[in-house]
Amino acid sequence: MQRVFELIIICFGIAILWLPMCITALIIWATLGRPLMFRQRRSGRNGEVFSILKFRTMNDTRDASGTLLPDAERQTPVTKTLRRLRLDELPQLFAVLSAKMALVGPRPLTPDTIESLGRRGVWRGRVRPGMTGWAQISGNTHLTLDEKIALDLWYVGNRSVWLDLYILMQTIAVIVAGERLRSDRIDRARAWIDRNKPSLSLEVTP
Repeated sequence: MQRVFELIIICFGIAILWLPMCITALIIWATLGRPLMFRQRRSGRNGEVFSILKFRTMNDTRDASGTLLPDAERQTPVTKTLRRLRLDELPQLFAVLSAKMALVGPRPLTPDTIESLGRRGVWRGRVRPGMTGWAQISGNTHLTLDEKIALDLWYVGNRSVWLDLYILMQTIAVIVAGERLRSDRIDRARAWIDRNKPSLSLEVTP
């Protein structure tokens, strides 16, 4: 997506979503207390490391040995809803504004995860990471890491303005209707990768 067009959308989006962000912050303050947000280190375009902000949706409950409980057990019904509606991701709008992220692209992963992917991680990093992407409208939490990476690589090789607009519209539909595994898109992505392995210089596990 062209940067000027993206900036127009993001400025409009921040103006529209400012109230939901404030309401989300109040809900977190009332249910979890402070801090309201936290930072995470992520790998961006060409491997550049940057920080993203997210609203906090988990408490710090630990077991008898002092180990944090699993993520699902540290969420409340309210914060689970915030995550399903992706309201916890809204602070990343400012990362898009600063060009560290894009509206659409592969979701930002940790530097360690990107390094473990080898050539797949390098090729995936040819574009800015996005707030939403092809994997997020094709199953998201129902996908394995390999399936997400395959979908991300397909996106990088086939991205266009029209595809980005389609992903943005479908993201809204997924938030409203819920996630659905799209096996057809996974199969298409893997077939595309197999056809283009020589040019991509990738070793992708099936």
